[in-house]
Amino acid sequence: MSKPQNPVQMAVIGAAHGIKGEVRVKTFTGEPLALADYGPLYARDGRAFQIIDIRPANTVVVVRFKGVSDRNAAEALAGTELFVDRSMLPDDGEEDEFYHADLVGLAVRDDTGAEIGKVVAVHNFGGGDILDVTLGGRKGVLIPFTQAAVPQVSIAEGFVRVDPAAAGLVDDEDSEASGRDGFDPKGRPRGPRDAGGNR
Repeated sequence: MSKPQNPVQMAVIGAAHGIKGEVRVKTFTGEPLALADYGPLYARDGRAFQIIDIRPANTVVVVRFKGVSDRNAAEALAGTELFVDRSMLPDDGEEDEFYHADLVGLAVRDDTGAEIGKVVAVHNFGGGDILDVTLGGRKGVLIPFTQAAVPQVSIAEGFVRVDPAAAGLVDDEDSEASGRDGFDPKGRPRGPRDAGGNR
């Protein structure tokens, strides 16, 4: 198979491990060792990587790729993102499981059904998946990908529905009440007149 036409990121290569060409790899598969089950992996530039050995190591896996036999070659791969074509992935996941690639590009609808934005990326910084959404003119609005914040996902119909309050897109009554008590969350912080100044 050549370079994926519909690429889905499966892993990213990290630091070299030892002196024999092995590398540490962060996987995005449910089971880290399953990375070896998808056949060749591809870099963005079309280079193919064949796994000949893989083993677990803490939060990553240690991989030996065919043709990478020393530390210098391994170090040159650091940061390389690895992909397979979407067609290589099974479609038999649980009802509430989704591939990140399937979520990107979906319309975002509010609780009335009105389209308010679009999913542009899915991130996971260690605390769970987060949807990166454009809303109107605002870019980079982050919404937790939880049942409360995103109660409906329809890949077939091309949209996700968000609960604006649970997603943090609107002020709840508590914050509105605090605004009536004299606190203006949009106001500038106050402090001594000469704080931070050089006189």
